[in-house]
Amino acid sequence: MNAKEFGKRGWTPERLGSLNGKTYVITGANTGAGFEATKILLSKGAEVIMLNRNEKKSNQAIADLQEEFGANTKVSFIQMDLATLDSVRNAAQKVTNTVPKIDALICNAAVAQVAKQAFTSDGFESQLGINHYGHFLLINLLFDKVEQSNGRIVIVGSEGYKMGLKTIQFEDMNWDKNYHPNKTYCHSKLAQIMFAYELQHRIKKANKEVKVYVCHPGASKTSLINKDTPFMTRVTWSILSASPMVQSAEKGAYPEVMCATENNLKQQAYYGPTGRMYWGGPVGECKLEAFALDRAVAGKLWNVSEKETNCQWNF
Repeated sequence: MNAKEFGKRGWTPERLGSLNGKTYVITGANTGAGFEATKILLSKGAEVIMLNRNEKKSNQAIADLQEEFGANTKVSFIQMDLATLDSVRNAAQKVTNTVPKIDALICNAAVAQVAKQAFTSDGFESQLGINHYGHFLLINLLFDKVEQSNGRIVIVGSEGYKMGLKTIQFEDMNWDKNYHPNKTYCHSKLAQIMFAYELQHRIKKANKEVKVYVCHPGASKTSLINKDTPFMTRVTWSILSASPMVQSAEKGAYPEVMCATENNLKQQAYYGPTGRMYWGGPVGECKLEAFALDRAVAGKLWNVSEKETNCQWNF
């Protein structure tokens, strides 16, 4: 579906009916687009389990949501740090034990434009480690739970996927030789997207019912550009954020909510704002660059990811 198929305004939450009885698990849901996605889903009666790193901010987010939607609003929080694989394993175990079903797992959390090379506790370059490896492991561990409800996996990518190397730097995954805040971020988002399309192929081959969708938020006012970002990037972003070119975090959440709920979407597609440079505008299908579908690279990335996260897929 493209934006036109949703009308001139593209996809909006007005298309949503009741989500009573539906359960959504969202990473990085206490701020930004993840928080706005949570609000939209709760407003339609869904249950949301947030997987967040910061306990204090999560508890405040829950308090704010319950104030807005009522004390009986079904929103909860499980602590998870994507930068620590053991934390991902622990959180996935808690979800498996306490969450009866998952209608959609929304991989929303991310770090971006980290100014100086940093590493996760497992020794991975931080952007690749958090954005890709952490989610790769989480999806593996929760896949059976998602499959039980014929559910969905939503990968929140970025337009950055086409602004870096346009392939995976297998010879130096940690970017020891050529670290660059933006190109390394783009590398991590391309890895996420390539994994998503490879996962689609493998699910289809295994005759499983889980659907995988890829989207991007456009240019949205979120907390992605923060104190760890290069100074000039922060300055430029603050100027852009004050302009009409950058949309609200709420509108940035529309693509992931759409991918989590809308019927009859294409899987080998890329959804998000369809306006100028894909920064904003009506939400629909965007052009997907061919290199993101390179199965030779994606297969190699899959094998590397299994090895690095010490997890095996059983199909």
